[in-house]
Parts: sequence; structure tokens; C-alpha cells
Amino acid sequence: MLRLSPVLLALSLAASAYAQPMGRMGGRMMGKLPEVIPSETNPLTDAKIHLGRMLFYEPRLSKGRDVSCNSCHDLANYGVDGKRFSTGFKGQLGGRNSPTVYHAAGHLAQFWDGRAADVEEQAKGPVLNPVEMAMASEAEVVATLRAIPGYRTAFAKAFPGAAEPVTFNNMALAIGAFERKLVTPSRWDRFLAGDRAAITQEEMQGHHEFMHGGCATCHNGPYIGGKMFQKLGAEKPWPATDDLGRIAVTKNAADRMVFKVPSLRNVEKTGPYFHSGHVNTLPEAVQLMGRHQLGTELEPQQVTRIVAWLKSLTGEIPREYIKAPKLPE
Repeated sequence: MLRLSPVLLALSLAASAYAQPMGRMGGRMMGKLPEVIPSETNPLTDAKIHLGRMLFYEPRLSKGRDVSCNSCHDLANYGVDGKRFSTGFKGQLGGRNSPTVYHAAGHLAQFWDGRAADVEEQAKGPVLNPVEMAMASEAEVVATLRAIPGYRTAFAKAFPGAAEPVTFNNMALAIGAFERKLVTPSRWDRFLAGDRAAITQEEMQGHHEFMHGGCATCHNGPYIGGKMFQKLGAEKPWPATDDLGRIAVTKNAADRMVFKVPSLRNVEKTGPYFHSGHVNTLPEAVQLMGRHQLGTELEPQQVTRIVAWLKSLTGEIPREYIKAPKLPE
């Protein structure tokens, strides 16, 4: 298969975009946001989701009994904690910015380097990470859950027929099930559905800049990202190379400085930006992407318009769904 460079692919997309109405192009490139992100291997049930919600908020899954999934992925704050690096066991800091969990279930892989295949596998990592939740082993996690009567009952309902419902794998399946309904429809979705008054003229101009500038080369699909890996600094070298990205997972030299392309949904609310969390403002992030990924210096007005459109991607938090549950005593 012929592989185009990012710039050539951007030009190809731009040519296609010019040939058709912007609304139709936006719908084709972006796609419809699903109400739930299904899994063939983890069918959703109310009991499993209910259990997953409790586990997501459960600090007893951490060694210090003070860190939960929600600590770093605050669902009421668009799935992030707003910090450059999140705080874990005994105040330790992680080495990468914590990405939002909203829409993560629809991504091609999890973590910045893609080391987990799905949200179910991802849920296992932080619990055992010595910097994050720092539980000593899977056995310790299972023993903790089995010692709480309310969880024994909840696991039995979520996994009926299982000889032993309370397992480390079932914990991850329940958390994943809960995360598969973390979606935030936005004004942009209303626009794609036919409500032309849902976005402003400036936002429409920003979408034009986004499409014709080549941003949609990587940021496409219903999550406007999350569907591919890409070299950071594709056209101009990225200035910081202390974190080499996916190469640590694959050991493939071609993956040096390669990271998962993040979703741009709710990007207005999910700073600071990039894996390093070193960029605090969205305009600066857009400027850097133009420079290093597309090899172009965006004019201030272009940045302003693109940022305006990106803000139309800020969705509605499902506040009833994410309401903190009463945890078992």
C-alpha cells in the first residue's frame, strides 16, 4: 500500500474537502458519536456497570486507601485532574499527563504508548503501578474486595454463574463496562445531525481551517482522534526527547517519538496538553501542532478560529451516570 507523508495526505484530504459541502465532509471525516461504546468480549449489563461505577470511585483499591481511578480521572472535570502529572501513592508523581477517560473505550489502544489493548486491560495497570495505586499484587486486590461483603454481593450479581465472581479480571471487566458509557455529545454533534444553528460562523470557519490545514489527517473519526499512532514531530523535530514514546513498548526503532493521537473531544477542558503536560493553553497547543506536525506556521487568526471550533467539541457531562455511588462498608 502506498503511504503518503503527513503533508501529502493533508493536501489530499484538503482537495477532497474543497470538492464537497463542509457539513458533509465533516460528517464523513468525523463520524457519529455513539451513545455507548460496545465490546464483543465484555457485554454490558446494569449489574456490571453498577459494580464498575463503585470500583471506579473506590480508594480501597490503592495501598494508601486514598487514591481511586477518579482521583486522576475526575469524571466531573471531563475525566482529568488538571495537573501536569497526577499524584499517586505517598505523593509520587507519574511521568506522563493523565488523559481523559471520556471516549477512551473507543480508541485503538490505551495509554499514550498504546501498551494496553482496551479499557479493560488498562484498568489493571494503575492498581498495581507502584507510583500510582501501588497494590502489591493481584492477590492483594482480590483479598481486599473479598473482605467487603457488599462487593461479594455486587460481583455475584455482575458475574452470575461464575464459580468465583470476585477476581482481578472481573474487577477490570466491570470498570471497563462502566467506562464504555462515558460519552459527551456536543454542539458539534447537533450540527452533524442537521442543526445548522448549533455552531457559530467563527466556529464553522475554524472547522474549515482544521480540515483544509490537514489537522484531520490524524484527528478524525467520531472521537476526532484516538484511532492511530503518529510520530510527534512528523515534519519538524519535537524539541523534547526525554520521553521516546511507543518504542519502549515495541522496541521498534520506527516507533521512536510515536504516541497515540489523542481525542480532541472536550479538549478545551482537558489541559494541560500532550503526554508531557507542559503546554497549558489550547492556542499554544494548536500552534505547536501546526509547526511540528504539518510544517506550517499558523497565523494568529487561524489559531483563533481553530480554537473556536475545538470549543464546539466540549460536550455534556452525564452527571447522573457519573454520580459518586455509596461504597460498600
